[in-house]
Amino acid sequence: MLAELERLSKGAAELAAAPLWPLSDHDVTGMLHAAHHLAQVATVLQARLVRQACSRGIPEAQGYRNAKGWLRSLLLVDPQPARELVAHAEVLQRPVLGQAVLDGRVDLRQAAVIVETLDALPDDLAQTDGAVDTYAIVELAETALLDMAGEFPAYQLRRVGERILEHVAPGVADQAGAAALARQEARVRPRRGFTMSLPVNGMVRLSGALGLEDAAVVQAALHPLCVPSPDDKRTPAQQRADALTEVCRVVLRTAELPVDGGEPPQLSVSVAYDPLAQTLGVGTTDTGVRVSPETVRRLACDARVLPVVLGGQGQVLNAGRRRRLASGALRRVLHLRDRGCGFPGCDRPPRWTEAHHVWFWADGGPTNVDNMVLLCVRHHKVLHDPGAGWRIRFGPDRRPDFIPPPDVDPYQKPCRNQYHQRQ
Repeated sequence: MLAELERLSKGAAELAAAPLWPLSDHDVTGMLHAAHHLAQVATVLQARLVRQACSRGIPEAQGYRNAKGWLRSLLLVDPQPARELVAHAEVLQRPVLGQAVLDGRVDLRQAAVIVETLDALPDDLAQTDGAVDTYAIVELAETALLDMAGEFPAYQLRRVGERILEHVAPGVADQAGAAALARQEARVRPRRGFTMSLPVNGMVRLSGALGLEDAAVVQAALHPLCVPSPDDKRTPAQQRADALTEVCRVVLRTAELPVDGGEPPQLSVSVAYDPLAQTLGVGTTDTGVRVSPETVRRLACDARVLPVVLGGQGQVLNAGRRRRLASGALRRVLHLRDRGCGFPGCDRPPRWTEAHHVWFWADGGPTNVDNMVLLCVRHHKVLHDPGAGWRIRFGPDRRPDFIPPPDVDPYQKPCRNQYHQRQ
């Protein structure tokens, strides 16, 4: 078999390198169909070989924890192709589907959708009159999906599969469908999530997953802002990105959001101003992201401007007013000075911090910029713990220095958070 496969592979390689210009249009499309089927057949063979290797324990015998790691080393492929090949091997455990791929009736993505659909069917699907049992319904569903694969690509076949019982067992479709949706919602909810990457070359990547209900709410909010005008040259993805930003702008203008960091939620940007040239410089958001002067000007069109006088080293000279809690102008000044949790090495942004009195309020300490520092919850507890031994003092530039306890630094050299501060 190996020699025969090597001969076929050599013949396919020669065919792939052959000139294509003499082909007619009909031959080009016909060969494209044939080449696609050949790729599917080759993948079926690979998947069957993976199954055979796993049944013999070859990956474990060669020191690999699973088939994916073994394939990455053996074939020098990336993690994603290795995962896909293992997934194909699992799909082809159903012989009927494997033969359907070899016959050209379905491709591997369609076969994977069929397996997912069949696996999602409830275990007890018997008709109430007992005329049709569960096994027979599953067989009917498999046959129907194989027939539909000739009409629908995988993503459409998945949607059709959600209603397959309406085609093959309408007597149990409603009850089984409701039970399946309940199980799906319970399974999906713990897996929802949303992340925003750190900026790279001026871009922040968003990624995540939502349940159906959450996605419907998001789509309802974005849709009115995604309707293109005749002269709109944005792509659909760009329209959705702009719509998401606009929804957030609208919400920030309301008073419905909870207080964040002692103030209503807001975007804060600090910017240098040259009074001689009357120009704005590069701005910095309260999360430490730098934005261009053009962006600062645009943001300033819909913003409250709060002047803060800074010294040559960036220290705050004049702002805010005295009160027990650091809020309003004082809180903004602390954001501007500390740029986040002041504890050395901490990367928490200012909105995740609390304002700590260096000279405790209970002991008579004032609430002003020269007696306060931003600390995250964890480090706030550290500074209030007498056993921890950390102390704070302010340097000549009116910025906080942290004095470590002797067990951290025998010399107790003052240190600062260099993650947030910039010279």
